[in-house]
Amino acid sequence: MDKILEAILMSSYPDHMKQGLVRRVIEASKQSLDSEQCWSMLELSTRLFLVGDTKFKRSVGKEVLETYGLYHREAFEEFFNVRFLLSLLQEGYGPLGKRSIYVLDYIHLGLPFVLDSPSANDIFSLLRTEVLRKVCERPGIKQCVKISRLLTQYPQCIPTGKHQVLFCQQLIRCIGQFHTVSGREEAIVEFLDQVIKVGTLLQKIWKSQMASILPSLKELFTIISSTEEQDAPSIALASVVQYIPLELMDGILRNLTNDDSITDVQMTMAIGRMIEWVSWPLGKNIDKWIIALLKALAAVKKFSILIEVTLSKIERVFSKLLYPILREGAFPILRYMLLSFQHSHEAFHLLLPHIPKVVAALHKENSNSATSCLEQLASLIHCMFFRFSGFPDLYEPVVESIKAFPIPNEDRIKHLLGQNAWTSQKNELASFYPRLASKSETGKIGLINLGNTCYMNSIIQALFMASDFRRSVLNLAENSCQPLMAKLQWLFAFLEHSQRPAISPESFLLASWPPWFTRGAQQDCSEYLKYLLDRLHEEEKTGRRIYQKLKESTLMSQANQQHSANKTLIEKMFGGKIKTNIRCLKCLKVSSREEVFTDLSLAFPPTDKYVPVPVSSASVLPVEEMGPQTTQSSIEGQSRLGDSPRRLGKSIVPPGESPSKVLPVETLGPEVQESPSAVRSEENAPGVKLHDDSTVALHEQIRSPRVSRSVPDLINYFLSPEMLTAENRYHCENCASLQDAEKLAELTQGPHYLILTLLRFSFDLAAMKRKKILDNISVPLVLKLPVLNSGDEELSAAHLTKNGRQAPSCKGFASVVYDLCSVVVHSGVSSESGHYYCYARECEDAVTESSRKDASQNVVLEKPSDVAVQWYLFNDTRVSFSSFESVSNVTSFLPKDTAYLLFYRQRTTQAKNLGRGAAAEPVWVNGDLHSPDKSLMEAIAKDNILYLQEQEREARSRSAYISALPKSPLWWKDFDGDDDEGSSGGCGHDPGGGGSGSFHGLVF
Repeated sequence: MDKILEAILMSSYPDHMKQGLVRRVIEASKQSLDSEQCWSMLELSTRLFLVGDTKFKRSVGKEVLETYGLYHREAFEEFFNVRFLLSLLQEGYGPLGKRSIYVLDYIHLGLPFVLDSPSANDIFSLLRTEVLRKVCERPGIKQCVKISRLLTQYPQCIPTGKHQVLFCQQLIRCIGQFHTVSGREEAIVEFLDQVIKVGTLLQKIWKSQMASILPSLKELFTIISSTEEQDAPSIALASVVQYIPLELMDGILRNLTNDDSITDVQMTMAIGRMIEWVSWPLGKNIDKWIIALLKALAAVKKFSILIEVTLSKIERVFSKLLYPILREGAFPILRYMLLSFQHSHEAFHLLLPHIPKVVAALHKENSNSATSCLEQLASLIHCMFFRFSGFPDLYEPVVESIKAFPIPNEDRIKHLLGQNAWTSQKNELASFYPRLASKSETGKIGLINLGNTCYMNSIIQALFMASDFRRSVLNLAENSCQPLMAKLQWLFAFLEHSQRPAISPESFLLASWPPWFTRGAQQDCSEYLKYLLDRLHEEEKTGRRIYQKLKESTLMSQANQQHSANKTLIEKMFGGKIKTNIRCLKCLKVSSREEVFTDLSLAFPPTDKYVPVPVSSASVLPVEEMGPQTTQSSIEGQSRLGDSPRRLGKSIVPPGESPSKVLPVETLGPEVQESPSAVRSEENAPGVKLHDDSTVALHEQIRSPRVSRSVPDLINYFLSPEMLTAENRYHCENCASLQDAEKLAELTQGPHYLILTLLRFSFDLAAMKRKKILDNISVPLVLKLPVLNSGDEELSAAHLTKNGRQAPSCKGFASVVYDLCSVVVHSGVSSESGHYYCYARECEDAVTESSRKDASQNVVLEKPSDVAVQWYLFNDTRVSFSSFESVSNVTSFLPKDTAYLLFYRQRTTQAKNLGRGAAAEPVWVNGDLHSPDKSLMEAIAKDNILYLQEQEREARSRSAYISALPKSPLWWKDFDGDDDEGSSGGCGHDPGGGGSGSFHGLVF
């Protein structure tokens, strides 16, 4: 029968006639045949399938083999034996030089018919050995696909034990040599399909044997980190990464980055090649692995690697945004590269020539993917403008290209920069070596305590968090005649842009040191603040005079005279005005004097006696509480009734005379609660006021000493009328003698930033020493301050009551709204000891914030906006996230920790309406604002590089620190036996290279 079939195939008949004749022969083969006939037909069909010169002959051979496998099973099993298969696999089939390439297809075809034969196990054992030998010979992609198909369908043929690990390693080396034979679309699609089939086999093995994953990754890293001069490994290796479980990522990368045997050159080469994997269109999780590896390197301070990789690859990654299929994986990598490269503008500036072109291409594409990418890219670019401002000539084309997209708010930008900075990455060794500590995850920078200098550190942080003041300082251009302001600008710039977790304020301390302070001793932060603001104010005035004298032109001189007449920065930001009226109770003549102030020192009223506002004063606006409340009901009741607590020693106005009208202070939000006082003593307010017990007794209101008082109580006490009697009588010029008088203070201009000092330190005459008043004071989040309007000033349109309606004015008074932005806390019982720290937040106007649309963050706040704003705790070098709840409860947990200095910010709309020139400026516009000069930015960039180098040297020199940690094996050691040590993959073959071929043509 074999002769007949062979004759048919060799005849000159057309193929369709041959097909009919062959069909008859095959049908006859289904009948009972002797063993010799079967053997002859199997030999013929084997020859046709393996070396047939036409597709028709191969198909005939395949059909005959299947027929004999089904109908002559015994003969087939005898023919398809182990020895025959070994010969096929090792020696091949056919003449020398023309060995058949279909051996694996032939074996795959015959296996189903011998699965139940006695020799099946021997065949599987043979195949387990032979497929390992095959992959060690580095077959091409087609042979690898055939092996993968065979082993995927018949897992019994997969090598086991160490041979399985070796098989995976060698298969990965084979993938590293895959390349396309053509750049045509059909060839690329076929190539992708082939790689997927090989990768699926690895996934199958890894799922069944997790122990083979780590040795496989070792081999993968060996391939991509090779520095030998050879063709780059194929980016088809990217297909391997997507099958690695993400839960193994942290452990793998942590051990990899701490492996001292891997050189910087190898690591740089490996990361560079991984970044090229972004061009692999079907890869999943590749961006996650790349970003995680970059973060792991940052955590161990290997900054030189990160710098080299970023500068050499960022343009390549950016170009991937042009291709929709690669965009999803490329953008996260680009985003991390830019946000983490904060020590220098070099990486961002490499992209500037390309950004307008890419933006234009994305606009032209006009797809959902392109639109989303544009929005994210614009937000990212604005982050870079904020971080590296001061290059308008370079940024102008970029600004023009993204002008249609919203600008993210400043808090969002700072959060992103703080979260992604290299120096923010956590290092598990930091607990053993503090010098390796990372920058706070808040993105804020601490200040080093130089020896009881916490008082200065707290003040600096509070001033820095006063965002309008900070921006003004950073944008000052002419500070050559203001050495202290120049040093403050440098300090603020470093706090804004440094990569260090904390910086030393030594230079500023030496420049701002009050001459009467004792070095190394604890000082009063309020006293330091007053001295600092006064120095800055006087220095600016002096600087303006010097600047004016340097100008010779009359025109310039006139301009400068007008310029010098303007307020100084300190006056604009912290300056308010207060008018003191003294009325003689005999002639009723009033003497007035207006003074400028930068802070209000609030004395404590007596602890047990309060004088209510007389009934005739009920026409004033009542105290209101708006928003969540933490004050006690008695305080709320007093507020609603408009009671204004007075100082002791203030007599009631004689009958028949109308008292002065006073607008009490109002609170609009949550208040800070402090614990009951542990120490009671006389306040250290200047001019202790005597009192008339008989008159006070008529109007005093007794309160429980446990009832909490608030900041509005202290302000009302400060603003309430004071009777000048007895030894404290007033010399009336009109009467030309000492007379009883009434003294009243009125605010005539509210400062942009209101600083309140709670006078907690008193002198105990009995003990002859200073003590601290630990009275319970609650601090409101929002405060309404009564300001007297001048005749030519307009009332603010922002005077709101609890329900948001405009409040009526009272005798020329207007309620100006202030928001709490900083609280300096003193911990201790004496001004000569203890510790200062600061709670602060970025305080912005609600209108300004809502107008800035952040496309990347649409969060619905459940809390009132004032409460939801992020608070920070600045405690020397330590900076952490906090909350208003923590600010409110600090004294509840620590009775000696009490609020001492309060910073409030006036809402901008009111500042403008009251004619103030210190209204908050725009946060920043395309890098024009918020930009220190280039020399300062260059100094910061140099210091950042120096810090990165210091940290890297420190980390690398600590080879001994690993002994302090629990011993853990290197990431591959558990899986390497003695037989494999020193080899790169076994089987005696050198590490394979293989080019990536022309596959990059897909994306470039």
